[in-house]
Amino acid sequence: MLADKKSDQELIQAYIEGDEKALEALLYQYKDKIYTSIYIRLKDHFIAEDVFQETFIKIINTLKSGKYNHEGKFLPWAMRIAYNLVMDHFRKMKRTPPVVNNEGFDIFEILNFSEDDAEVQLIKQQRDRDLKKVIQMLPDEQKEVLIMRHYCEMSFKEIADITDVSINTALGRMRYALSNMRKLIEENNLVLQS
Repeated sequence: MLADKKSDQELIQAYIEGDEKALEALLYQYKDKIYTSIYIRLKDHFIAEDVFQETFIKIINTLKSGKYNHEGKFLPWAMRIAYNLVMDHFRKMKRTPPVVNNEGFDIFEILNFSEDDAEVQLIKQQRDRDLKKVIQMLPDEQKEVLIMRHYCEMSFKEIADITDVSINTALGRMRYALSNMRKLIEENNLVLQS
């Protein structure tokens, strides 16, 4: 059986039995979803990469120690590990807050320019900042579902498993999130089209 045709549980078992390619297949299959969920919360590629690596170190250590017992639920388990590590990062950051200018912007974010036309780049950056502000105004449950669905491209079943709610509750939170975003965009007179 080819590695990409095996279930998560079969790949995990193969890895535990010494097949390093099995872990590689799992990593390849889920890396984008896990990394995106980390990045969306941290908003910093370097820190997100560190947390992503910590996530897989923890996954590897748990698998090698024989403590993995989430049969058939690898992605929700991995996402929970990533989420917990992000929360650990925020707890550490409270002790050492980042340095920002008097307007609240990270100086390095402002200095980050690309090859795009400067005006187009500034418009995109402003739109992204406005969208992030709107998302941050949502209640936590709605924000979490929105991020998992649109940025991590997770199914509502996966979201329900990770957040320990029913699929209908996850769908409801998404519906309320979108409705609340529309209201917030209108109330703040934001234009989010590119």
